[in-house]
Amino acid sequence: MASHMPLRIGFDIDGVIADFSSAFYDVEARLFGPDTKLSPGEPEKEEEAQSAAGDSEATETGSPAEPEEASASPREARRRRDVIWRTIQSTPDFWMTLKPLDERAVPRIHEMMLRHRWEVFFITQRPKTDGDTVQRQTQRWLVGHGFDLPSVLVLGGSRGAAAGALRLNYHVDDSAQNCLDVMSDSRAKPILVVPDDDETTVTSARKLGIATARSISACLDILEEASTARSQPSLLARLASMVGWK
Repeated sequence: MASHMPLRIGFDIDGVIADFSSAFYDVEARLFGPDTKLSPGEPEKEEEAQSAAGDSEATETGSPAEPEEASASPREARRRRDVIWRTIQSTPDFWMTLKPLDERAVPRIHEMMLRHRWEVFFITQRPKTDGDTVQRQTQRWLVGHGFDLPSVLVLGGSRGAAAGALRLNYHVDDSAQNCLDVMSDSRAKPILVVPDDDETTVTSARKLGIATARSISACLDILEEASTARSQPSLLARLASMVGWK
């Protein structure tokens, strides 16, 4: 019998295992052509905007003009983003259409969950669309990509409060703010996915005690080591030092 309680691990969805950015760009190219790209932003911000507006028509979600939007005026960028999000919201089961960032990731999470006896939670804050509920779409997507009986939590507000309530040991996210919230409001150790060659973000995160990884595959490598080193404090301490946890 295992001598430890099962590890409880949270995984964000978009930007960690599901490729929301490409789906956003596909909608934008279909509507406005391929020449100019808006920053896709984060679905969480769109959901927050919907909630603040009483679930009325989608509103602008990011900063008025991000670097990718330099060729468009702030007003035009906002208008385009509104149109893109209205199109996303009117697409039946939009969240079912996303491609995985790594085809092997979801089956690997499932295999590791069974082998290490993890308790896994998929946490998201996606805006609603036509069709099934966000939870059902996300569950069906995960099942279709190799994870049976997924526990999907559609939550608003602080990711840290959720991590604390769920008593997570680890949480994987692509948002530095979510990772900070997790550190502040729970005992979970966050892993920040930084897929781009962004050394500034990596350095800043590690100074704050947030582990970083270039991909979900690299995150799972870290979690594999953390699971096998649980009964060996010296190995766990060495891993923490290597990845940046304090």
